[in-house]
Amino acid sequence: MSSLPLTTPSTPPATSRPTPRILLFGKGGQVATELTPLLMLLGELRVLGPEDCDFANPSGLAPIIAEYAPNIIVNGAAYTAVDKAESEPELAAAVNAGALAVIGKAARALGALVVHYSTDYVFDGTSSTSYTESDTPNPKSVYGSTKLQGERLLQDSGADHMIFRTAWVYSSVGKNFLKTMLKLAAEREELRVVSDQFGSPTHARTIAAGTVLALKTWLDAAPAARPALQGIFNLVASGNCSWCDFTNSIVESARTFTEIRCGKVTPIATADYPTPAKRPTFSVLDNSHFCKTFGLHLPNWRPMVSLTVHDLVSAR
Repeated sequence: MSSLPLTTPSTPPATSRPTPRILLFGKGGQVATELTPLLMLLGELRVLGPEDCDFANPSGLAPIIAEYAPNIIVNGAAYTAVDKAESEPELAAAVNAGALAVIGKAARALGALVVHYSTDYVFDGTSSTSYTESDTPNPKSVYGSTKLQGERLLQDSGADHMIFRTAWVYSSVGKNFLKTMLKLAAEREELRVVSDQFGSPTHARTIAAGTVLALKTWLDAAPAARPALQGIFNLVASGNCSWCDFTNSIVESARTFTEIRCGKVTPIATADYPTPAKRPTFSVLDNSHFCKTFGLHLPNWRPMVSLTVHDLVSAR
């Protein structure tokens, strides 16, 4: 079983198959940023962002897809403002669901594969064991509901697809929990963080590397073998923790590389930090189906936290 690389390979693997055309949505986002150099090794890549297409008006995506005629569509675009979605349900639904119906229909017409990213928030968090792909979703937020709807619309389109459910995504770009906590640790003596919600912090690079290696398996497979590579897969770092544990790891890593003001991380209950959207208490995802299907090992969450903190501190 292979381990995911933490850096971009220097050269693409030798292959005799035709070069695929790949269309990546979500330019500038955490996952798309990590995907871009890796997808370039697989084929001819076109990367589009908000300035090129408006996911709030999904019908406009169809002519863009038809013009490029990709063999693979990777959707890294999403509405991810979990709390704001509670007051903007129509916009969240357009981006997270409506766009998938359009992408799926266009991909089906072209015979293209669609790669899409979903979330642990499709579950209600009441389980006492890690969620598998066969567990019944029951989202408790607008965000989770729209992401689940997007999954189902893509499945119903009849397009070949890989749906990767991931969780607690962070990287050195964009807005995310790690960057927020690192900033606050430099400003405050104490951080009070929820300790009764559990998940798996997952670096966008882990998601990107897993995606590209799964795509290579797909491209190298005989057509008759490809149906077994389709469907929903949990793609998260191994291990799990609470938001408070995650913060402790961030603070401890920061203290190794630089001086910070924070001297204490205090655990609090969800009830002490009310938010507009309800979060799942336990949304740990079992990634064994992904690992078995693609012959890969997904690394533990902790090392990438330290690497990311180091990169951010060094860039100051």
